[in-house]
Amino acid sequence: MTSSGKDATESSASDSTWKASAESKSKAKKLRLYAVALWVLGIAIEIGAIFGLLLNKSILTEKATVNAKGELITDNAFPTWAFVLLIVLLVLDGIAVVIGSMMWKKANQFDPASEKEPFRFFIQNQLGAFIPIIAFLPIIVLIFLNKDMGKTQKGVAGAVGVVVALAAVALGIDFNPASVEKYTAEKQAVIQLLGEDQVYWAGGGEVYHVCGTVSDLSGSNVTSGTTAKAVEEGKPRLTLKLGSELEKCGRAVPNNLDEIVAAIRAVQSGEATEQVLPSPDWTGVENAPTGGDLDSLKDALDEVKDAA
Repeated sequence: MTSSGKDATESSASDSTWKASAESKSKAKKLRLYAVALWVLGIAIEIGAIFGLLLNKSILTEKATVNAKGELITDNAFPTWAFVLLIVLLVLDGIAVVIGSMMWKKANQFDPASEKEPFRFFIQNQLGAFIPIIAFLPIIVLIFLNKDMGKTQKGVAGAVGVVVALAAVALGIDFNPASVEKYTAEKQAVIQLLGEDQVYWAGGGEVYHVCGTVSDLSGSNVTSGTTAKAVEEGKPRLTLKLGSELEKCGRAVPNNLDEIVAAIRAVQSGEATEQVLPSPDWTGVENAPTGGDLDSLKDALDEVKDAA
């Protein structure tokens, strides 16, 4: 292959790969900053509860009891107001951490990592599951080791801490994270079916469409643009109603559309990571799509298959 031919192939491969828009990257950056701020707040609440309550001997009160010998003895006791405040702080810690994790996951939809970088992909998508461990494990351990709290206080506070921590971890896990590969597969499907990277969406929902006049968009202010623009507007997924939408707009429907839809569904659900979808079978189909975007995509897909 000549140098110019190699450069052209690399360019077509690059063009066929989904890329976050500048606005998407900006939105993701802001959300991540807000998420980090909330996580820091949650950890600050934990530190305040540890040093202001659990390790602060000055707040303890004296509790007088009579032992088995009938002797009056006094001991330190964890005050009720401090116990109530501890419960409140545990809940506030959880709220801050969970909201931060939700923002972090939303940011990853705008600007996802690539599965070709496994370590970064894992850390970026599951960071929200690790932060609650930092925000809760130390304080939970200190609650159960505290010698000034009564058994009931330890049991209640410890249980609240464990439940909130487990909930925060569960809500922080991204079970089906977005990826550059997923978005690329959907972009390629759009180009293969329409001949160009042009989709439609409205204010509600989280999907974009291949036809702007479908019932799902009726009565709405319909916007069109590239798949990257759709993600920028909060629409991270391609609709799976491709057959009815193509027919609605009078576009050609490939013979193997069911196979293509099944492949897209597998990619969206995380069951498959293959970003090269089945090529449409246009045998005997009139008005099959053509266009520069489609030609570039074909060149890129051929290069990927040759390299495999």
